[in-house]
Amino acid sequence: MSKYTTGEIAKLCGVSVRTVQYYDTRNILVPSEISEGGRRLYSGEDLKRMRMICFLRDAGLSINSIRGLFEEEDAGSVISIILDEQEKLLRLELAERQEKLNMIELIKKELKKIESFSIDSIGDIAYTMNNRKKMFRIRTAMLCAGLPIEIFEIGLLLLWIFKGIWQPFVIGMIFAIGISVWIIRYYFMKVDYICPKCHTIFKPRFKEMLFAAHTPTTRRLTCTECGHHGFCVETCCETETTEK
Repeated sequence: MSKYTTGEIAKLCGVSVRTVQYYDTRNILVPSEISEGGRRLYSGEDLKRMRMICFLRDAGLSINSIRGLFEEEDAGSVISIILDEQEKLLRLELAERQEKLNMIELIKKELKKIESFSIDSIGDIAYTMNNRKKMFRIRTAMLCAGLPIEIFEIGLLLLWIFKGIWQPFVIGMIFAIGISVWIIRYYFMKVDYICPKCHTIFKPRFKEMLFAAHTPTTRRLTCTECGHHGFCVETCCETETTEK
């Protein structure tokens, strides 16, 4: 029967000698015998056990879980449950790491939009990202309100073109303009802007906001605090304000 020293079993399993010794102290890999010279000797069964320990450790199981597993009579059923739980844990960790990666990508994109970077810029980005869900809900509400109006206008326009009936189109346009004004005012009350220069969160004048050049996430405005004129980052306001 083959016998293995601590160094040999460590080499065969691709771990350090200290790892084998640690498992011995935790009573999950006790040597089959001790030589007259005091050397720890491991059998073929010990080698199999060591390889199983390494496999379970690579799967992310803790030492205590592995030790408890070896103490069970029906180890096959227990290991199935343990692996299921470990899979859930690893998938959760993977999702959390993916979320962090997504956050890093978003931060990098936001940094490219900033003309002059400072440490305060990170705070602006963090504030904006914390409000992303709120901004998404606001824009979704605007889309849900505006899209039916757009379809309604197109239908009345086609009625005018193909049937020559223009009166419903004129009445529809008046109605659509009223709804559009309400939507824009709703958006104005819900949104603030972050100045990239002084990092103040401010509310511009309604007229300036309405006609300013903009991107999906920024708008060219004049900061009410420092007077900087440039693209400011859109964010959800904490409290509603009235039109200025």
